[in-house]
Amino acid sequence: MKRIVFGVLTTLLVTQSFSQKLKTENLIIITLDGMRWQELFGGVDSVLLADKGFTGDAEDMRKRFWSADAEGRRKKLMPFFWNKIAVDGQVYGNRKYDNKVNTANRYWFSYPGYNEIFTGYPDTAVNSNDKNPNKNENVLEFLNKKSAFKGKIAAFTSWDVFDAIFNEKRSGFLVSSGIDKLPDAVASTPALRALNDMQMKSTQPLGESIRMDMITYYLAKEYLRQFQPRVLYISFDETDDYAHQGKYDNYLLSAHLSDKWLEDLWNFVQSIPKYKGKTTFLITTDHGRGDKEKKQWTSHGDNIVGASEIWLAVMGPDTRALGEVKQSGQLYQEQIAATLAALLGTTFVANHPVGKMIPGLISK
Repeated sequence: MKRIVFGVLTTLLVTQSFSQKLKTENLIIITLDGMRWQELFGGVDSVLLADKGFTGDAEDMRKRFWSADAEGRRKKLMPFFWNKIAVDGQVYGNRKYDNKVNTANRYWFSYPGYNEIFTGYPDTAVNSNDKNPNKNENVLEFLNKKSAFKGKIAAFTSWDVFDAIFNEKRSGFLVSSGIDKLPDAVASTPALRALNDMQMKSTQPLGESIRMDMITYYLAKEYLRQFQPRVLYISFDETDDYAHQGKYDNYLLSAHLSDKWLEDLWNFVQSIPKYKGKTTFLITTDHGRGDKEKKQWTSHGDNIVGASEIWLAVMGPDTRALGEVKQSGQLYQEQIAATLAALLGTTFVANHPVGKMIPGLISK
């Protein structure tokens, strides 16, 4: 498949001179693991809702999230996303309009996806979820080497494999990954100490390697309050966990709760002078899921049709308010890393190939 970029955006592309000062001084990156574009753009799937094998309490889900049209359903499922991000930012990946975002990696599961997001390189050697330290340089460690960002980058993730994905020892920035006790120097406030203790003593219903998203979120928020990093990454995992379990109602509730956290975090950063009007949010996912055969919505990987299909949203002071992009075209996950660097006024250069930034995303 030829990798083409959106034809419509070629008319919007501005050669960005990094000598021109951008308004974005801070980045917050959020991923919803395995969140399907089908629910993001269309809301609740009526077939999965009616399947008692997947939805335990269909009536409750119907009351919460059902509407006669796709736009109504998606707004009920993720109201902040559609009432704010899709109005003031840019949203890509609605295949109803032949608007596509895909992984460039050929594996269509988590480690290769996260590697591609942050390194810009769909490395064929990254082909498992094993905790092998990533040999590829990621954009966050690239930024951490710069004096303006040194010590001002952090990642909070529910899945514990991120220590390897980011190669924490080499990268040199804080990665709180899975059930991961924060150092005393970080857990330096009563709130952080309480959350630190809570994660160590809470139930682990999704497995020993997975921290509850709620704790991940509030750890990240309190860290932001206390240390005010310039780049913060938050990775939620429960949409993927519940999908693998075939629990469609819990998958929907997790997506809805993630949307509430997006709203809470956006409002929180707007209340802090360092962040207000100076912060860009980028939200995406690591992979898609099956849909051609409805029962395959629980799965992903290179044997599942549609599992390479993802989505992307950006909102911030340098992002033109195009809303939901409805023109035909193609973006790839490998373009995200260069875009993150560009939003901070620099060019991501690594010891491996890096995908080109998303054209038209940064306005004059």
